Amino acid sequence: MATPDEKFTRCPSCSTVFRVTAPQLALRDGQVRCGHCRAVFDGVAHLISLAPSVRAEPDMGHDELSAGPPTMTLRSSRALQAAPAPAPLREPSFAPEPASSVPGDTVAAPTPAKQSVRQRFTWERNKRTSTLAGRRPLVAAVALLSLLLAGQAIFHFRDAVAARWPSSKPLLTGVCEIAGCTIRPLRDVAGLAIDASDLQADPSHKGLLILTATIRNRASVPLAFPYLELTLTDSNDQVVVRRALAPLEYAGGTTDIAGGVPANGEVLVKLFIDASTTSQAGYRLYVFYP
Repeated sequence: MATPDEKFTRCPSCSTVFRVTAPQLALRDGQVRCGHCRAVFDGVAHLISLAPSVRAEPDMGHDELSAGPPTMTLRSSRALQAAPAPAPLREPSFAPEPASSVPGDTVAAPTPAKQSVRQRFTWERNKRTSTLAGRRPLVAAVALLSLLLAGQAIFHFRDAVAARWPSSKPLLTGVCEIAGCTIRPLRDVAGLAIDASDLQADPSHKGLLILTATIRNRASVPLAFPYLELTLTDSNDQVVVRRALAPLEYAGGTTDIAGGVPANGEVLVKLFIDASTTSQAGYRLYVFYP
């Protein structure tokens, strides 16, 4: 049974009751640590009395133990520890503290802010890697389509490519041997001109006309031989007859028609035309490509 001078305090966390002394309560202004659950509490504020109280009536008042559990654990004062002293205040310092060299020390875990930044950088790096990996098939498809488009354009304009870049002609010729196409001189009627032409009656043969002309290539690349359009007119400049002449009809037998009119070169034309059934007073001569 408790003596009148004994003091008891109860832990508000686990309801364990401790014998305490006045010096023990005065050590930290009453702040003590429970030796059972390690909770820190005010031992003075939670002092209780274990002495039985006399009740005048059954329904009047109750002692401090009436709020506790049906059973309680009573421990000596040695099980009650003084609360740890508060850490001394330090002046704020902006210099980083050196890492501890004491064995057994561990590096402090990164703060939530640092973890968030690190996670964000990791996520962005993974996102970039994933995006690049996802774009690789698209890049490959675009590159393939670009090559196919370039090949189609070169094939379609193979004559112009061979004319502008003669070094590519052997390669294009080899491709055409497989594809069944041909490399022809470039067709550019704007690069051709008729420098001089004349139509005269042949004095040795009645009804026979002699056409002479000079076709000049003003371009820097060979151009395909054009067609000639000869129009005979009457005295009123009305069309009497019109005829288209192919290169084989007006070019000489030794002319390289497949090679085209040489760059900055010219071709002389001399053609005999039977006009015995017509009567004409003038003519017009043009070059064109069908």
